[in-house]
Amino acid sequence: MSETAPTTRRVDQRDTFHDVVVPDPYRWLEADIRVDPEVDAWVTAQNAHTRAALDPVPGRAHIRGRLKALLDRPRMGPPFKAGGRYYQYRAAPSQEQAVLFVRDALADEPRVLLDPNEWSEDGTVSLAGTSCSRDGRYIIYGVSQAGSDWQVLHVLEIATGRELDDRVRWVKNSGTAWSADSEGFYYTRHPEPAEGEAFQASSLNQSVHFHRIGDAQDSDALIHSEPERPTWSFSPELSHDGQWLLLWVYESSPSENTLLVRRVGDDGPFLDLTGQFQDRHGYLGNDGDVFYLHTTRDAPNGRVAAVTLGASGPWPTRVPEAAEAIAQANLIHDRFVVGYLRDCLPTVQIFQLDGTLEREIDFPGIGTLGRGASLSGKRDHSETFYTFSGPTHAPSIYHYDLETGESTLLEQTELDFDASRYEVTQRFCESRDGTRVPMFIARAKGAPMDGSAPTIINGYGGFNIPYPASFSVLYLVWLELGGAIAMVNLRGGGEYGEAWHAGGMLERKQNVFDDFIAAAEYLIDEGYTSAARLASKGGSNGGLLVGATLLQRPDLFGAALPATGVMDMLRYHHFTAGKYWVGEYGAAEDPEMFPHLRAYSPVHNVDPEGAYPPTMVMTADTDDRVVPSHSFKFAAALQATGSPALLRVNQRAGHGAGMSLSQVIDESVDVLSFLVKTFEIEIG
Repeated sequence: MSETAPTTRRVDQRDTFHDVVVPDPYRWLEADIRVDPEVDAWVTAQNAHTRAALDPVPGRAHIRGRLKALLDRPRMGPPFKAGGRYYQYRAAPSQEQAVLFVRDALADEPRVLLDPNEWSEDGTVSLAGTSCSRDGRYIIYGVSQAGSDWQVLHVLEIATGRELDDRVRWVKNSGTAWSADSEGFYYTRHPEPAEGEAFQASSLNQSVHFHRIGDAQDSDALIHSEPERPTWSFSPELSHDGQWLLLWVYESSPSENTLLVRRVGDDGPFLDLTGQFQDRHGYLGNDGDVFYLHTTRDAPNGRVAAVTLGASGPWPTRVPEAAEAIAQANLIHDRFVVGYLRDCLPTVQIFQLDGTLEREIDFPGIGTLGRGASLSGKRDHSETFYTFSGPTHAPSIYHYDLETGESTLLEQTELDFDASRYEVTQRFCESRDGTRVPMFIARAKGAPMDGSAPTIINGYGGFNIPYPASFSVLYLVWLELGGAIAMVNLRGGGEYGEAWHAGGMLERKQNVFDDFIAAAEYLIDEGYTSAARLASKGGSNGGLLVGATLLQRPDLFGAALPATGVMDMLRYHHFTAGKYWVGEYGAAEDPEMFPHLRAYSPVHNVDPEGAYPPTMVMTADTDDRVVPSHSFKFAAALQATGSPALLRVNQRAGHGAGMSLSQVIDESVDVLSFLVKTFEIEIG
């Protein structure tokens, strides 16, 4: 990859942290591409450079053809029940966005309720979540432009398809909760940003409001705010019995939250049910003033407790802590449905309300139910639905009967892919400090263990989020090209409970990188691949993972693909949602955290004299979660060393949600073309 990258202007910007001077020569790239013509021109030149490198790659037509064949098909999610009806997202072949269908009974023919393909010509306006009123009359739906986290909430009358005039704006990462009478809903919003700052400025001062159907937003009642605590965020929920308004409060750590409660109709202060930011809690249901919580209080792996409002002393346990971590729990059909991860694989157990184990649900092999590991539903539902998939197991949708315990296959994704040629295994390696780290490896059956297989290694390792053995059409095509895939379950994630998460956050973040490096070394030592044919890949916090390990061990990788990564660890918290990650990463203003952040921050650790393997840094122009300047600055620093680095900036896209089918295919073609070129893979 010898093409010369565009030259990037440097500035004499220096910041001082605790008497340490830190240069930031690409600070000017932090300006918003929408308002700064120089940044816009720089991005245009970078994309042109990337196109010149990738468009001539032999085999692109074959790659695109296989991706289209596997993606350009009927696509669907599991049905879900709300307000007495059944809903399902489905997309016909070639549809850019999934369509929301509705039906009164499961056996009925579904009808279109919301079709976001009609909202834009290029398919980049997406449906960003829905919430049905309890009486089944209305549905709230969010509309996102170009992948932005910002949404505008709309309201539709379900029976007639009539859209109401209601518009609720400046909503970001907000849950919505309908009132019991379906006359309005609770939601959260931020103050309207200043002109030109919507996609860059910190998202602070979230507040909770009530919107009554038919009213203008400026008359919405303020329910709760914390003006003295601008980094706090909230999520409203109404109890199943309609008697309590619940308010989840988050500060800056995904491991700790608080639950406030207040009787509906009361105007007094909320009561703190759980205590200020000591543990992680999830509401499952309640009987009067007894609330059932999935909690890590006195149980790092989680338990289900019954908490009486106003009572003191230990919380009585309904489902005790187990050796495996609870990944998710729900209350469905008056049963606790609890999902665990056993060495990163899902298992679901169903308990009666007194904690008696009723049954366990089995799943077909190595795979996942998604980021959680449980089934969703309401307390008064006797059925639920779930999707099971794996690295070579196309998504299968099941109906589950809570009364009989029977799972029934509803739909199986049909693909022109011979899964029988491949195997998925789980292996374990030893990290630097002796920690046992699991990974899933997908490869061709009988492939030689001679280090010849080009291999993608990926992971996440953060925010208590498990990294499942998941399905990806891109990986199917990669397997067909002779490649292998390793998915590593790193500390910082949620695979083994809070201790596993805490082992990879704050001053212990280096453990995550050590785990990833150990997994890469294992793949090489065992003959799965070689350093020259190993590509690291990850997005968001996983993009940080790829950037940090690339710089720490450039000898270990033959290619790197960091996407939408948090690359500037000294300034990340000055933009959009960054303030909410301080509990995970720490902040440079903290003298104890600064040396840790400075030691691994990708933007600040590129060696000007270093030689790095081919890298394609990926981001998007409307990413208002991890702003694109992270990737801009990292790519510029790599290019300045003379190392072969590309920058791919997706147009009219965000952090990943809401991407159109065409955007997904285009990005996947470029990823595989980059690897084919780098590893000199011949496509017959």
